[in-house]
Amino acid sequence: MTTEQAARLLTDAIAQVQRVIVGQEHMVEQLMVSLLAKGHTLLEGVPGVAKTLAVRSFATVVGGDFARIQFTPDLVPSDIVGTRIYSASKEKFDIELGPVFVNFVLADEINRSPAKVQAAMLELMAEQQVSIAGKTYPAKKPFIVIATQNPIESEGVYPLPEAQRDRFLLKVDVPYPRGNEEFEILRRMSVSPPQPLPVLNPELVRQLQDKASNVFVHNLVAEYVVRLVLATRTPAEFGMPDLVPVISIGCSPRATLGLVAASRALALIHGRDYVLPTDVQSVAKDVMSHRIVLGFDAVADNVSQAQVVERILAMVPPPTPVWNQPQQVGAPRQTPAFHN
Repeated sequence: MTTEQAARLLTDAIAQVQRVIVGQEHMVEQLMVSLLAKGHTLLEGVPGVAKTLAVRSFATVVGGDFARIQFTPDLVPSDIVGTRIYSASKEKFDIELGPVFVNFVLADEINRSPAKVQAAMLELMAEQQVSIAGKTYPAKKPFIVIATQNPIESEGVYPLPEAQRDRFLLKVDVPYPRGNEEFEILRRMSVSPPQPLPVLNPELVRQLQDKASNVFVHNLVAEYVVRLVLATRTPAEFGMPDLVPVISIGCSPRATLGLVAASRALALIHGRDYVLPTDVQSVAKDVMSHRIVLGFDAVADNVSQAQVVERILAMVPPPTPVWNQPQQVGAPRQTPAFHN
């Protein structure tokens, strides 16, 4: 599969989701980025902004098995990963696998689940396997968890611990639609709503994931990624001493790996087999924000993690791509060189 063919397939898949979802282009694109990068996504937004509908439509377009789990405070781990069931006819215990053994898991309102359930999700998300009665059962491939949470909910919720937030490759904020989009939602959904058509299948998705993992990353772009992450840990060394009391805990090495993986996926979606610094900047906020822990004073002053990431992006200079000769229509694709 060539890069152009892969980009055309991904563009068609995103267009099918957009037949159902009005606006929210960033959310839909980031769902595709997380799929190609083999990561999980956390969608945060108030009720009614089409988070669940977007995930359902996305799963239909991409193909494969899909399961929706509504997380509630009375959920127990066996409800999602499975349990042992005694068979009287065989006089032994059989393993009944849970609903998470599918390609796409929609964890609706994940912050309503208690600590035991969140702990069970950790192994599933990080290692893509489940342990039941001393045996390990691998998840399907491809496998992705897309979770939603309501930022204004405070009754009966269990905030996700930092360890679990770190397992999500992306955390995407889903805003209200704009005025013209609201009108289009009314026009489109007040009659028989459109249905998405399947474009991909699990085998194609695995090919696209392999294609994304082989997208070229120049050493200077990789160094730029490392500097962005280091700036969250020691901001004073990067000319931002005012962020020292703001950031309590910086990004982990998972953020470094996530930035590269997400940038590769975004480059493939845009039809390139190399990563540009603009790809890194486009995914930085969604990859890094939820991994930064702010200090108490910053929280009291209503400073957000997204503002911190924007400041870091503005202060850490990216490398500049240099083309050896001007790009011409019909000319063979080139990989740019970079300089600091």
